[in-house]
Amino acid sequence: MNLLRRLFTPIPDPRETLGPLWQAVVAEARRPEWYRAGVEDTVAGRFDMVTAVLSAVLLRMERHPDLVAPSALLTELFIHDMDGQLRELGIGDVVVGKHVGRLMGAMGGRLTAYRDGLAGDVESLVGVVRRNVTLTEGGDAAVIAAGLSAVAVRLDRTADTGLLAGKLAA
Repeated sequence: MNLLRRLFTPIPDPRETLGPLWQAVVAEARRPEWYRAGVEDTVAGRFDMVTAVLSAVLLRMERHPDLVAPSALLTELFIHDMDGQLRELGIGDVVVGKHVGRLMGAMGGRLTAYRDGLAGDVESLVGVVRRNVTLTEGGDAAVIAAGLSAVAVRLDRTADTGLLAGKLAA
């Protein structure tokens, strides 16, 4: 009987525990302030903001050894969500993997860029924003860079348990 129970009992997905953090990343990336400052409110612009905020979260997590494994699970949630978004946009099964691969490459490049930008001076972060965020005409990369710096400060003030629960410091 125990064998049957183990065979037919669903195994919980370890990523589920990070669902609230992923939702907090997406909520932060969708804040209207980003778009009023000049992020283009398009699929590309929203992707840019998700990757910017996710980069800040992953950089915060990589500084704490206990958060390295959860950061991998958070990245898997990003991949899973992007896969679903592509399918909703009508990208077919045959090529969705190729698109997800490109998005992951973009995420990796942006993670490196934001690592350098957030560790550097204000002007270097403004340059990173200009290169990695789709802006409207007249969009202010400096305002967006300042907002990303503020997000990084909030993340640094957030306790590990709060971060994993998606409760970012104000």
